[in-house]
Amino acid sequence: MDNLPSSIGHKWAIGPINSPTVFNSDLNFVQFWNGRAKDLQEQAAGPIENPLEMAFSHELAIETLQSIPQYRQWFKAAYGKEEFSINEVTDAIATFEKTLRTPNAPFDLWLKGDDAALTTAQLQGYQLFKEKGCTACHSGELAGGQMYQKMGLVKPFVTQNPDEGRKAVTGNDIDKFVFKVPTLRNIELTYPYFHDGSVWDLQQAVEVMADIQLGQKLTREESGKITEFLKSLTGEQPQVVLPNLPPSTLETVRPQI
Repeated sequence: MDNLPSSIGHKWAIGPINSPTVFNSDLNFVQFWNGRAKDLQEQAAGPIENPLEMAFSHELAIETLQSIPQYRQWFKAAYGKEEFSINEVTDAIATFEKTLRTPNAPFDLWLKGDDAALTTAQLQGYQLFKEKGCTACHSGELAGGQMYQKMGLVKPFVTQNPDEGRKAVTGNDIDKFVFKVPTLRNIELTYPYFHDGSVWDLQQAVEVMADIQLGQKLTREESGKITEFLKSLTGEQPQVVLPNLPPSTLETVRPQI
């Protein structure tokens, strides 16, 4: 999570949309906001060739990795062969991403029978979360990530971001501004919110969604309690250690700065 409205890519290019979290991402029914990748392996192939992200090609990525002896050894150990392709590379990335789970959130502990895991405000917020209709979209293990929905179902969502969501994949006007419903797991940590990264405050995001998706005006007390409940979805964060990369060789492609 970079906590930026849009991530920074190749030569400081700014991406067109807010980056979804990779935590628990293997549980999503599709990948990317517009669902253009069916799984993590397909998703992993995209940024490599995206001119705003890595600005590489799959062929150049393989050439680069195969020029480094340590990578050849690692891929042979993992896949049993000297030569490897983009399929093995994206499989390796997806396999790593599957380890990025965030278990044992207070809400999980409460569901398992620990009555002390949630505060009174969080319990009240959970009740409001259900009563107001939030679970129509945000349900299941991820509290989201399992369906598409139009952003601005009841009222238009005002944004400067031109992204049209699912329409870019299907070409159908009916899919304009339809996006994958994001997970609410760890939502207090993944600001700014929405596909355009326009809202930085979680309580404000709750109020906006209630208004444009459900047609409801929450009181500050109601939105505050729902916000407290959402904080109970923050789980144990993965301990990811930045690796020491193996040395390159004279044949290794040099990065463009």
